[in-house]
Amino acid sequence: MIGIALNNSLRRVDLNLLVTLDTLLDERNVTRAAQRLHLSQPTVSVQLGKLRDIFNDPLLLPGPRGMRPTARADELREPLRQALESLEYAVAPSSPFDPAQARQIWRIAASDYGESTIVLPALPGLRMAAPGTRLAILSLSPTTLARQAEQGDIDLAFHISEEAPPGLRRRSMFTERYVLAGRRGHPRLKRRPTLAQFCKLDHVIVSPVGGGFQGPTDAVLAQRGMTRNVALSVPHFLFLDSVLANTDLVAMVPSRLVRNSRTLQTVEPPFEAPGFEMLMLWHERVHRNPAHQWLREHMAKSI
Repeated sequence: MIGIALNNSLRRVDLNLLVTLDTLLDERNVTRAAQRLHLSQPTVSVQLGKLRDIFNDPLLLPGPRGMRPTARADELREPLRQALESLEYAVAPSSPFDPAQARQIWRIAASDYGESTIVLPALPGLRMAAPGTRLAILSLSPTTLARQAEQGDIDLAFHISEEAPPGLRRRSMFTERYVLAGRRGHPRLKRRPTLAQFCKLDHVIVSPVGGGFQGPTDAVLAQRGMTRNVALSVPHFLFLDSVLANTDLVAMVPSRLVRNSRTLQTVEPPFEAPGFEMLMLWHERVHRNPAHQWLREHMAKSI
């Protein structure tokens, strides 16, 4: 019975109307939607009327800045977009992706840590295999990551598993651990320090949100009734490297960032520091796209 009801519902809907609805929900303006669809404004207005009858809902209402979608329209937005993308994929001719001939523009969101540990190792091979492509690295914004992926503003993102938004496809890249780092020749890093010695050192911490003076290390120390002296907070790892190389400050640093450093030395911390898992994230809309599949595989093989 459900299948019969679904078939009856589909018979009422012209595919062109659904394309119009998707464009209207994106533009929220009949004139701009008509321009994108290469139709006249009256034609789009007539189609909007038919859509309102089909869904028994006004769908779009006049607002101070264009048209405002109704609650029903908001419910339709993502299922409609996925359905149209799936249909487009289904009817499109199947052809393998040829990186040597590609003219893609890739957009990847990553922190400076992700840039250094994943994007940079992948870059030489990417330039060699797909010389006609271009790569844009965007600042990682965890709070808007899911929306950026959904809207196509980014193709891939690299982020830690603890903060990865639900609903995105994911692939584990590696598991990272922390080491204690300081300048080469640092008098306090000739050997692994005791816990008391560790706490007496002057530390610098990376605070991506800015201004923070505590992190996972401090939580571990608090469980033991101890604290350390965090003298400096910086927003990213790029500046941290220079700070450590030119001062006697030390820092708990992801090991991959410093394993080939010529200016820093590392020792194991006097306790088991919690690490993190690094993920590659992407939206369902590009999951089956051959070009995006190639890019993801290339990134995964390059680390």
